[in-house]
Amino acid sequence: MRQLWGQERVISGNRQTSWAFADAFVAEDDALRWARDRSREAGLRSVSPGTGAALRLLAATADAKAVAEIGTGTGVSGIHLLHGMRPDGVLTTVDPEPDRQAFARQAFRAAGFAGNRARFIPGRALDVLPRLADGGYDLVFCDGDPTESLDYLAESLRLLRPGGLVCFEGVFSDGQTVDSTAQAVEVLRVRELLRAVRESPVLEAALLPVGDGLLCVVRR
Repeated sequence: MRQLWGQERVISGNRQTSWAFADAFVAEDDALRWARDRSREAGLRSVSPGTGAALRLLAATADAKAVAEIGTGTGVSGIHLLHGMRPDGVLTTVDPEPDRQAFARQAFRAAGFAGNRARFIPGRALDVLPRLADGGYDLVFCDGDPTESLDYLAESLRLLRPGGLVCFEGVFSDGQTVDSTAQAVEVLRVRELLRAVRESPVLEAALLPVGDGLLCVVRR
């Protein structure tokens, strides 16, 4: 039986410790640490090491050749995705801030990836995504504006090949998603996304407790 909203179990201290251990399980190299430093300097929050490791594993499991990313940031998540993808795979990454993408380009180069492994597209995601090919992607990673989450889902399902995967970062919203008190519109939109995915008869999903929550969805 599905658990109702507000009935999620209290997280014990031991479980929090275990999650922290899992988040630190995968060591990160100099390129990733450099990209994280640039992210902090820009006032951005990059994906956690545990989330990055999960993205790397998912890309590898899917044998991904084409991945789309919403929210380039300074390249932390992109490095993880590229490590998991096929050696000839191409990451298409979208961000409204070209300066951030310049940092990501440097980080990818420092990580050893050739320039043709990534395609950088500056712009608002919902302006760019409609221009990408239907069914042309193995995985879509969404780390953009939470208020646009449902639109990202619709676009991602169009972009994915049969059996492709879409992942959403930050769905815990720092614990606010399951907080019954009044919340900001960003949190309400995340709740709508979770409800739509959970109630869909054609989607299978898992909510992974890494970082600030990683929602993974595949169409049946």
